[in-house]
Amino acid sequence: MKIALDPYMYRDVPLTQLPGVVADLGFEYIELSPREDFTPFFLHARANDDTVKGFKKALDAAGVKIACHLPLYRWSGPDEIQRQAAVRYWKRAIELTTELGCDIMNSEFNGRPEDAETSEGQFWRSMEELLPVFEREGMRLRLEPHPDDFVEDAKTSIDMIRGINSPLVSYLYCCPHTFHHGAHSAQEMVDIMDYAGDLLTHVHLADVFDHTASSGLRYITNPPGNAVRVHQHLDIGQGELDWDAFFSKLGTMKFAQDDDAILTSCVFAWEDRRDASTHHMRSEIDKHIKRWG
Repeated sequence: MKIALDPYMYRDVPLTQLPGVVADLGFEYIELSPREDFTPFFLHARANDDTVKGFKKALDAAGVKIACHLPLYRWSGPDEIQRQAAVRYWKRAIELTTELGCDIMNSEFNGRPEDAETSEGQFWRSMEELLPVFEREGMRLRLEPHPDDFVEDAKTSIDMIRGINSPLVSYLYCCPHTFHHGAHSAQEMVDIMDYAGDLLTHVHLADVFDHTASSGLRYITNPPGNAVRVHQHLDIGQGELDWDAFFSKLGTMKFAQDDDAILTSCVFAWEDRRDASTHHMRSEIDKHIKRWG
């Protein structure tokens, strides 16, 4: 098992300085999320051979590795021109990941919930084009349903991953999305993990409040009845997730025994106190996994 940091709160740090910062924060692995100077949100990669060479040199100097690469593209969007562009962007991102010496990528289903049927069709069309590329490169892919994707329910997304029918593709459980995934109790959260079984290979760690609580009035957005999705990526202990139940279940699933399983600290809420937040997350992760024995 690898314990990684998503350094999105540190995206202002130059790429060649990032590995040293991550090492100083107590992490050996990076989950490389979108950056304007590497693979920006929804656009073609900005990195070239020199970018990769300089980044790899900095990684080696800091003793830090890339656990996985997270690009985000509109590969399931109803717009066919955008979908075709997203497939091209994916192919370049796969090349960059290989050049970094990494063989794991993770991403989201994307698409539009108000046009889920069309979006799912676009997803499968993109997978038909991209799965042979993943297979050729030996690249593994972990997928998560994100709030406002065409699929938001965890168990439905797990069924879709099973339907891909590839040993390279597995499930990523993003804890701060729990209340959008059809879980509103610790038991329902554990049920999702059980349902995924061996497909659960990757976890994003951050806390969150239940936006459905108090008759849906925990958060009030206007106009009433709009389709906005609300969630947070908070420090462990600041929200309403049952972390004892979550980590206990991971322990019984022997998650740590999988060398390629990834636990990622994935907090976005505290750029103004990012070092303290990241140190807290590392401490909480270590505390919980020590209980596994």
